[in-house]
Amino acid sequence: MNVRYAMNRRKAVAVVAVASVALLVVGCGAEEKPKADKPAATTPAPQQGETEQNSQPVEEPLETLAVVKGQKGLELVINSADRDQGGFLTVKGSLKNTSDLLAVLPAKMRGDENEVVKHGKSLGGATLVDSAGKKRYYVLRDTDGRPLTTTGLDSLGPGKSTAVFMQFPAPPASTTEVSFQLPTFEPATLKLS
Repeated sequence: MNVRYAMNRRKAVAVVAVASVALLVVGCGAEEKPKADKPAATTPAPQQGETEQNSQPVEEPLETLAVVKGQKGLELVINSADRDQGGFLTVKGSLKNTSDLLAVLPAKMRGDENEVVKHGKSLGGATLVDSAGKKRYYVLRDTDGRPLTTTGLDSLGPGKSTAVFMQFPAPPASTTEVSFQLPTFEPATLKLS
């Protein structure tokens, strides 16, 4: 047993020695100076008179497809209604409180379907109507019945807004215009891209 113990101990010492040499080699390489033909990576200093605002990306103003008025100063501004390759149509915009008072969002906006109602306040009651194709499109739901739309909407403070979205099945490519409807809001016509 003493021979075995001595051999295992020697192996352990050898492993530690090799590891120490490897760390020493790696550590020495870290202090190496850059070669003359490769300049060191540096961040250029801003030019005099250049401000941070100029270096930030500028957001382009959003297009407005429709402004839909609701109750108690609520307003839905729709900025896009885009089809995607998966066969969906996504409507994006912002919900604003244009009044000087706190606006509690109406529960009717979520619609009255049992599956949607049990998941809380949302824009699940929104629909698109294709008059030419004589079809109504409802907000899509996931496998648990949750609407594919902005959820958790309770209230908006005076002058506040929040980004919203709703996803629908896409109407046929020949449909270029639909009527957007959301309970407690007036309808609006949307041009589809």
